[in-house]
Amino acid sequence: MVAPLDRKLWRDLKATRTQALAIAMVVAVGVLLLVMMDGLVNSLEQTKATYYERYRLADVFAPAKRAPKRLLERIANLEGVAAVEGRVVGGALIDLPGQAVPVRAQAVSLPDYREPRLNAIYLSDGRHLDPRRRDEVLLLEGFAQAHGLRPGDRLTATMNGARRSFAIVGLAQSPEFLYAVAPGELTPDDSRFAVLWMSEENLAAAFDVDGAFNEALIALDRGAREPAVLAAVDRLLRPFGGIGAYTLADQFSNRIVSEEIEGLRLSATNVPPIFMAVAAFLLYIVITRMVQAERTQIGLLKAFGYRSTAIAAHYLKFALVIAIGGALLGCLLGLLSGQALARTYQTYFKFPFLEFQVDPAAFAIGIATSVAAACTGGMLVLRRIFLLAPAVAMRPPAPASYARSARLFGRLRRFLDQPSRMVLRQLLRQPGRAFAAILGIAVGMGLCAATLGVLAGFDEAVALNFSVVDRSDATVTLIEPLSDRTVFELQRVPGIVKVEPFRAVSVILRNGRKSHRGGINGLVPEPQLGRALTTELDPLYLRDEGIVLAASLARKLDVAAGARLSVEVREGRRPVLDLPVIAIADTLIGAPAYMSLRGLNQALREPGRISGAYLRVDSQQAQTTYETLKGMPAVAGVTLRSEAQASLQRMMDEGSGGMRFVMALVAAIITFGIVFNSARIAFAERAQDLASLRVLGFTRAEAAYVLLGELALMILLALPLGALTGMLLADGLAAGFSSDLYSVPARIDAGAVGTASLAVLGAALLSGWLVKRDIDQLDLVSAMKSRD
Repeated sequence: MVAPLDRKLWRDLKATRTQALAIAMVVAVGVLLLVMMDGLVNSLEQTKATYYERYRLADVFAPAKRAPKRLLERIANLEGVAAVEGRVVGGALIDLPGQAVPVRAQAVSLPDYREPRLNAIYLSDGRHLDPRRRDEVLLLEGFAQAHGLRPGDRLTATMNGARRSFAIVGLAQSPEFLYAVAPGELTPDDSRFAVLWMSEENLAAAFDVDGAFNEALIALDRGAREPAVLAAVDRLLRPFGGIGAYTLADQFSNRIVSEEIEGLRLSATNVPPIFMAVAAFLLYIVITRMVQAERTQIGLLKAFGYRSTAIAAHYLKFALVIAIGGALLGCLLGLLSGQALARTYQTYFKFPFLEFQVDPAAFAIGIATSVAAACTGGMLVLRRIFLLAPAVAMRPPAPASYARSARLFGRLRRFLDQPSRMVLRQLLRQPGRAFAAILGIAVGMGLCAATLGVLAGFDEAVALNFSVVDRSDATVTLIEPLSDRTVFELQRVPGIVKVEPFRAVSVILRNGRKSHRGGINGLVPEPQLGRALTTELDPLYLRDEGIVLAASLARKLDVAAGARLSVEVREGRRPVLDLPVIAIADTLIGAPAYMSLRGLNQALREPGRISGAYLRVDSQQAQTTYETLKGMPAVAGVTLRSEAQASLQRMMDEGSGGMRFVMALVAAIITFGIVFNSARIAFAERAQDLASLRVLGFTRAEAAYVLLGELALMILLALPLGALTGMLLADGLAAGFSSDLYSVPARIDAGAVGTASLAVLGAALLSGWLVKRDIDQLDLVSAMKSRD
């Protein structure tokens, strides 16, 4: 048998179904994000760990120029080393029919007659290599799919200056290339970067390292001290051109995947509480209204013997039903959206398998958080029930006193008509509640404006980088640092209008305990094509005596202009430099460090060396230009600015960058939920007053004006507060979406504020229309009756 209070519960839910649904949707979105992001974090972490373990990804990578194979035994005997594998790696250029620009590739050796101990591959199509055939390769699956290549096809590649033809016998993937990007670039593009796996003997012959290796892969024992192993390996490889061992944490592909997972984890931690706080606020308002409206009923229930705890439990159940219903809906939607987004991540990161798995604890946390929000919103009100004595509760509440506003309205009487004075009087009567509603609307608008600012910031980051920072048409990378006479050779290529050389050097920057593994870009003193800019986007003049850091890098190292950095060069003679920081540059892509080209070469004691050049190309002769560059043996790769820009924009629109679109939807839901509930609550509270006005002769429009005018005034007051809130939230959102790859500027301009304001006004108009419909359908007789 259903208890009387439970029957009342269902009647209350039916009466407030639209408000209950709006609040449940806010809860559902919060739980959806929690479940979806938790599932993505778990899926990516577990898949990454399984993939790394199953295919034995190395813990340490130790590149060298040319080291004898006998050295591998000495590395294996080092304390903390569990396994070691030597291999040959090198750069290549792939020549595709009908494509003028050569495609950069990395050639990687595989043992001839056994499985590799470390960094094994996943063969997705075709067969393994036959070491007796010198022309066989395995091709990275993503590149093959981008160009429609299959096992049995052939391709032409240039390795170490020699042009060779290869037969593709299989397609492969590797945990080493989850984030497949050409060396020196930041953004992946399946069509512009390939990996070729070849027989070790054949690849060693191609790069003249027979009987040797140029990279050692190392697996560590549990509990091994990484710094000690790295130092020992560096000592062994230094005579053979070692350029510095590094751990898996610094391996580029792994670092990008790990940063993406960490960004999702932060979002899963920080975003859902916003929704739960909004839901708690809305439930607080709704239950407050119900307790006030049902004051007489509460008194009657107490008079008939119901205890305060039973009555309080009734209203708490009302909140719990809404919260739990929204949480269950959010769990279901989180599963569906997570599975859809997991497929996107499998394309973005080259996992051969990725199964979306949610930790059951995420469901429990989502439901528990929803219950906690409901209890928080309800418990703040339910204490009033315990304080109501039956005799007091059964009496009608004392009429509101407007004595305080009499003097104010006496002055405004000549300017305001009666309905307008009623609107202002109601706001002044309950300023706390009005301020809470204004604050809620402002937060929703602020989140919307901040999200729009981040959206604009993403696009601005791309536009500024490829129009203000990088003004070249193409970038040429050389196979190794060469004489600056190469500049004259490039200038003689038909179609090249301007050549601006640069030098890129691999380094570790240290400031005390803080360090960063990256590179220094040596530029001409007053660069025109690849520039370093101030925070005001003015070009920096690069002096010979110091280093210029990107703003994001300066924050990471905790240094300012005037400080000194220790710079460990990881190539050539590997000197350790002590350099002053002479300026901070405003970079949007990556975290570079700059020096003047001459100053960098002087510090390295290698005058007149360059490792590449920025080019301005005549568009009428571009085809001829790129064909000529493709045939130059010293050229390691050519990157077109237009292709790099398209690749970066695509990357920003996927993965964590795509989450900004989710945040825009989130802001819209919060804003509408708050505005609609404010309107519905005001209508429910004042239905009897509105009926009285109708009986006294007010038209439907005038009665609606009294109610909706109050909502309109609160929204107008919330708009400037929302703009301020958006400015405060924008920096946090921009910092959350920024990474080592790009810095997202927070831009809250008039357009973002205006669009957010229109979103709030749109939500208000829709809410007002729904409430106006209820006002027009108001039963005057029923509304005038006292609920007892």
